[in-house]
Amino acid sequence: MKLLQQKLAKYDAPQKAKALGVYPYFRAIESDQDTEVIINGKKVLMFGSNSYLGLTNHPKIKEAAIEATKKYGTGCAGSRFLNGTLDIHTQLEKRLAEFVGKEEAIIYSTGFQVNLGVVSCLTGRADYIIWDELDHASIIEGRRLAFSTQLKYKHNDMESLEKVLKSLPEDKVKLIVTDGVFSMEGDVANLPEIVKLAEKYNAATYVDEAHGIGVFGRNGRGTCDHFGVTKDVDLIMGTFSKSFASLGGFIATDAVTANYLRHNSRSYIFSASITPASTAAANAALDIMLSEPERIENLWEITNYALEGFRNMGCEIGNTSTPIIPLYIRDNNKTFMITRELFDEGLFVNPVVSPAVPSQDTLIRFSLMATHTKEQLDYAFDKIEKVFKKYEVIK
Repeated sequence: MKLLQQKLAKYDAPQKAKALGVYPYFRAIESDQDTEVIINGKKVLMFGSNSYLGLTNHPKIKEAAIEATKKYGTGCAGSRFLNGTLDIHTQLEKRLAEFVGKEEAIIYSTGFQVNLGVVSCLTGRADYIIWDELDHASIIEGRRLAFSTQLKYKHNDMESLEKVLKSLPEDKVKLIVTDGVFSMEGDVANLPEIVKLAEKYNAATYVDEAHGIGVFGRNGRGTCDHFGVTKDVDLIMGTFSKSFASLGGFIATDAVTANYLRHNSRSYIFSASITPASTAAANAALDIMLSEPERIENLWEITNYALEGFRNMGCEIGNTSTPIIPLYIRDNNKTFMITRELFDEGLFVNPVVSPAVPSQDTLIRFSLMATHTKEQLDYAFDKIEKVFKKYEVIK
């Protein structure tokens, strides 16, 4: 065995979990993505999906993807920079820019690549990136690639953010990067205060709306729209893999910034463009978001029902007020065991364990879709209460 493999072989956490029968990852789904899925021939309720509006199985979206494949083929065989731009790419970009309220939008191949390619190239060696300590991994990877000085502030703590901003030179570029909705904790960034501080200290702002679009704001325009700060936020990021029921991502911003990104963002320039099917699917999803506002109403009705149910059960759910509900376990081994037992009881949930979070902050991430029913939630409450009491998570 070569030295590289010798080093990598020391990583055996997955093998240990498999030996105990509690390995929770890469569970293959044998059906469409809906509130109920089939895994190993067994029906389970899906509470681990990011499809907040429940559109992944919508007939109009599937038909749009099929028709685009028939017209354009299965792929673009090149990057947007060269031979990979289709008319439907530019059409969707115009719609997205109008939807979120910016001059222009640029479509990337994934949401991860948006944060990776934009955060990494906007600032230079003399500049500063200021980031929330619980920002998504894609933001972290993006800022790691930047040559700028990078400073962290305490999660959603405006005093901590101002302390950082106050310490920086007035004449240097400063970029504040935050999630709109934090993907594990489910809480919402204090955007009104962030933009006030940005204006006070002459900083630019970047908001990751991956979990905000389709959930907050008018027709799902996101947390920036919800708080009325769209004009004050310089860059708004979105992804297609959640409420848009597709694959890809975008950045929406002013024309000057968009021009720079098109010619300098490496994950955009050097990646094959989003497929025709994914583009058409996202476009159709946008149609539905604009024409069926009742989906978002349903999502919030079921979210409030779930939040009340978990609080009444005595679960620790942190500061969430969104369809992302963290059920804190605060023990690595218990989190794995509970995830397995809930699956045996017919519930698919996602464990969040160290090193993704400190071992004392482990949790089960319970996610909701607009298409979930109260009957499905009642079933989930019953099974979760049973298992949580067994492991003394609740009394």
